[in-house]
Amino acid sequence: MTYLPQEIIKNKRDNNELSQAELDFFIQGITDETISEGQIAAMAMAVYFNGMTQTELTNFTRSMVNSGETLKWQDMQLNGPLLDKHSTGGVGDKISLMLAPIIASCGGYVPMISGRGLGHTGGTLDKFDAISGYNTTPDNNLFRQTVKQVGCAIIGQTANLAPADKRFYATRDITATVDSIPLITASILSKKLAEGLHGLVMDIKTGSGAFMADYSEAQKLAKSIFNVANAHDVKTTAIITDMSQVIGSTAGNALEVQETIAYLTGTHQETVLHQLVTCLCAEMLVQGQLAADYNEGVKQVELSLTSGKAAETFAKMVSALGGPNDLLQNPNTYLASANVVQPIYPSQTGFIASMDTRSIGMTVVELGGGRKKASDIIDYSVGFSQFCHIGDRAEKDKPIAVVHARTQEQADNASKKIQEIVKIANTQQASPKAILEKL
Repeated sequence: MTYLPQEIIKNKRDNNELSQAELDFFIQGITDETISEGQIAAMAMAVYFNGMTQTELTNFTRSMVNSGETLKWQDMQLNGPLLDKHSTGGVGDKISLMLAPIIASCGGYVPMISGRGLGHTGGTLDKFDAISGYNTTPDNNLFRQTVKQVGCAIIGQTANLAPADKRFYATRDITATVDSIPLITASILSKKLAEGLHGLVMDIKTGSGAFMADYSEAQKLAKSIFNVANAHDVKTTAIITDMSQVIGSTAGNALEVQETIAYLTGTHQETVLHQLVTCLCAEMLVQGQLAADYNEGVKQVELSLTSGKAAETFAKMVSALGGPNDLLQNPNTYLASANVVQPIYPSQTGFIASMDTRSIGMTVVELGGGRKKASDIIDYSVGFSQFCHIGDRAEKDKPIAVVHARTQEQADNASKKIQEIVKIANTQQASPKAILEKL
């Protein structure tokens, strides 16, 4: 049936529930470009103000998934479940780099389609681009073969995977409609559901460094994704996690790869980061029926790390996708290092009370570690290491972070900002709870 795009927009503007046929027509028009950018913008704004019913959002997501190819795995004869995790983004969030090889070493398969940095948050693909030779855009055959042979592959969105989302998102980005819960839900799940998954874990972040800084909004997004994904028969758990401080000890692409290697090899495992990785992995193992319950999942995660299997799997994935064979043994050979590396000392003694984590992320961007516009070239070497955490003791001779910069001027400017961003009090604050809620 043929519809007029403007009539579909009018229906949504007037807060009517759109049918599956109307949504299919509109999304197909986005894909084949018979729907104009202005019409996409009008639809996005109508959804932004009116929202969508549960049925409508489920159907909208289905239309987005069906705008391109969906990955089929039956011919690969995999002997385990297809599992994935998605994060709404944070500062220092390198969890995917650790999670995928852990799950693979426990018998799951992780075909992870990831994105680049957005605003103040770092992107998983940018971290892998920091590894010399690693191919984040392999052809479909190499991607599938890597998943089968290694157990995991982390790559970027292919041209044929949910193509409507690419165009829809580009318009949302310039029309102030990004932060719409129905549109966020459909955008995330259109790509994840196209992966052909058996199970999905969503990491919904809240706090000063999250897109959903408000806890109630994070809850709404978690429930929305949980309901829509499960309606598509993909078993999904949504976990709300804290993003009020840097995750782990680093923020910046090559530095986060360094921390990942240290984590997987057991050299350094920051406490809160380890809690998050363990929780998300254990939930995935239960979903995939690779663990009988959460506690067994936790034990499997620990064994994969202590046995070296997770580190070995990470190394195999990097090598299979074009990276070096000896990254774990010689990371400094393949990861860029900054010209200026200097400690940042606190302006007073006391205890770390809070930090504006979003501003920390933007400081990484200012150093060159992120993009202000899509065409910007990233300096993978810059960022922060040894970042402090809430509750830590602040002393004049103990750095609250170490800055990695191109120039002395940039290092000095970043140091001043971090001294302002990190707040110090006379009394010690309890470290924030890492896992806030599970759905």
